[in-house]
Amino acid sequence: MNLFRTLIQTMSGAAIDVLADFDKQLALDAGMDPNRVREWEGLHAVYFGKTSSRQKQRIAREKAQRKGFSLDQLVLIERRIKKVASNRTRTKLRLMLLDATGNYKALARLARKIVPGTEKPPRKQVTFTRSKAGCRTMTVTASDRDMSDLEHALMTGVDTTKPVAPQMLENFLRLMRGYHAEGSPPEESAHGVPYAVPRPLLLIPLPDWVKIHQGTGDETILQLTDGTSITGAEFLNQHYATAENHLEAATFHPEEGAVNLYRGRRLANEKQRVLARATSPVCPVPDCRHSADACEIHHITAWKHGGETNIANLAPLCRYHNRVNDDDPGRSKRGRIVNVAGTPTWRSPRGRIVPNTHGAMHMLFA
Repeated sequence: MNLFRTLIQTMSGAAIDVLADFDKQLALDAGMDPNRVREWEGLHAVYFGKTSSRQKQRIAREKAQRKGFSLDQLVLIERRIKKVASNRTRTKLRLMLLDATGNYKALARLARKIVPGTEKPPRKQVTFTRSKAGCRTMTVTASDRDMSDLEHALMTGVDTTKPVAPQMLENFLRLMRGYHAEGSPPEESAHGVPYAVPRPLLLIPLPDWVKIHQGTGDETILQLTDGTSITGAEFLNQHYATAENHLEAATFHPEEGAVNLYRGRRLANEKQRVLARATSPVCPVPDCRHSADACEIHHITAWKHGGETNIANLAPLCRYHNRVNDDDPGRSKRGRIVNVAGTPTWRSPRGRIVPNTHGAMHMLFA
């Protein structure tokens, strides 16, 4: 007897028979996902619960049984028609979808076509990923006309006998910087995107800081609060060689983290903001791509709960995560930021700590 085959047959061809004997408590006691149990409960109500049209309910059961719809397909149908206001329209759409043939993906494609409002228009925006191996990815969603114009410009002069994508990147960078022809000198154009001047914070112990000033810290890695990094030598050559530029250094204790300043007002002063960005050069929520320079300063213990405005209680959070952070640790639904050994760190609603490997303490004392 093949138990897995029996399981698949039960959840597909015999799905309606399974729903007829649905027992919520039995499913929960067996360790089933409560979300899935709720979905099954909803299906039981649709196909076997009270209704004003017993005939259409019976027709729906017969269609689902005859076509061998799986439990997952039945859940998909209800999920797609849920937002339709009219019960009569929902019933009509349900019967139409129960006439579909094919697998789960085929049913999903049909639902997108016939159920109003399920095909959401893409959001026009530009997004950036975190740096990885010295590179970042930009994703642009704009009107097809604008993107077609950009594609045409990037394809101009491309040698199709060679890989096209790298050549399009070269054309994009040339367009971004305002160069008008291949081989133009790398000077900054008045019509292009200017080169950013980073504001690096040296997240290094004092001996390495001395090495940099002595010119021997070539391999010392400096983390910048824009999410990138450079070596000590690169920084000195590019940004510290002229009188107009200056270097900021943040010192860290190996156990306590960045030095504390003072408590006096709710809003952090500029020096505290600098130290907070140094403590965590990116938003500490896992997989968030925002650099500290694009973040707001968050009170780990909320100001309304007596949280102080000092560096041990401050963390850079992006605008979104600053607003969804659970300020009340006793009612955590979205997770919250805590201070772990001088580093702002995300704790899940179940209490799991996710290490912040981008912060100064990890870089210096890991």
